Amino acid sequence: MSNPTAGASGETYDQTVNTLATLQDQLVGMAEGFVRALPNMVIALVILLITWIVAKFAMRIADRLVGSTEIRPSLKNLIDTVVKLVIWLVGLMIALIVVMPGMTPASLVAGLGIGAVAIGFAFQDIFENFLAGVLIMLREKMRIGDIIECEGIKGKVEHITLRETYVRKLSGEVTLVPNAMLFKNPVEILTDETQRRHEVVAGVSYDTDLDHAAEVIRKAVEGVEGIDADKGVDVFATTFNSSSVDFKVRWWAGSKPRDMWVSTDKVVRAIKRGLDDAGIEIPFPYITHTFKERVPMGNAPGEAK
Repeated sequence: MSNPTAGASGETYDQTVNTLATLQDQLVGMAEGFVRALPNMVIALVILLITWIVAKFAMRIADRLVGSTEIRPSLKNLIDTVVKLVIWLVGLMIALIVVMPGMTPASLVAGLGIGAVAIGFAFQDIFENFLAGVLIMLREKMRIGDIIECEGIKGKVEHITLRETYVRKLSGEVTLVPNAMLFKNPVEILTDETQRRHEVVAGVSYDTDLDHAAEVIRKAVEGVEGIDADKGVDVFATTFNSSSVDFKVRWWAGSKPRDMWVSTDKVVRAIKRGLDDAGIEIPFPYITHTFKERVPMGNAPGEAK
């Protein structure tokens, strides 16, 4: 009479032996495949090393060619990045084809296209900033060194990359601004020109000859060092204020923020000095009280007469 337990144990033993044999065959196959692919992997590493060397020399050549021209620094950075990116893409494609001989350039490009769509959805913000960085570098305005203001951020553009722009605030801090923000929102470039117009308000008393006051203010401002008198000084009477007639004074000076503060300081001092010398009053605010009934001016009840 046969033993059922012994038969089941024998089948389990045979299955275990077959599994171990299959696993051993797979490991041997993988090891043989790795050994066969080892020369190709070494060649791929050599190709990557050559790609690194070629990219390094290509950037030096590009820097020399671009350095002899009056190209903008931001556009120079874009050319360096594109040259490096193209060389590395070609080198990586060649290395992949060497490691996987069955892969063709067409299949690799097709795979990259499908992968690019998937990556594009996953990293939409990153690619948005990348494309915005390219467009910012291509456009002529907003050069490195300009003072800009955008969405409450005001400072000097120090560096532009394909991802973000480094803006040094006037108080010294640096702000990393995403390129998409600078591309999609209005950007005010304060130093697009070397000069811009500044203005200040000056008030004189109501009993002043306004023509005389305007001439005094104009001569005072024209004598200030650092302003461009050739572009003219504007003095406009603009407002009947509570205690003065106000003039808006406009002049041209340097476009940098410090130039604005320095020239404004000199202009205010010159206007004050000129009006004082001419005997023209710069009034304090006056308050007039009106009463419906007559206010007695005599002694209050109970006081001694």
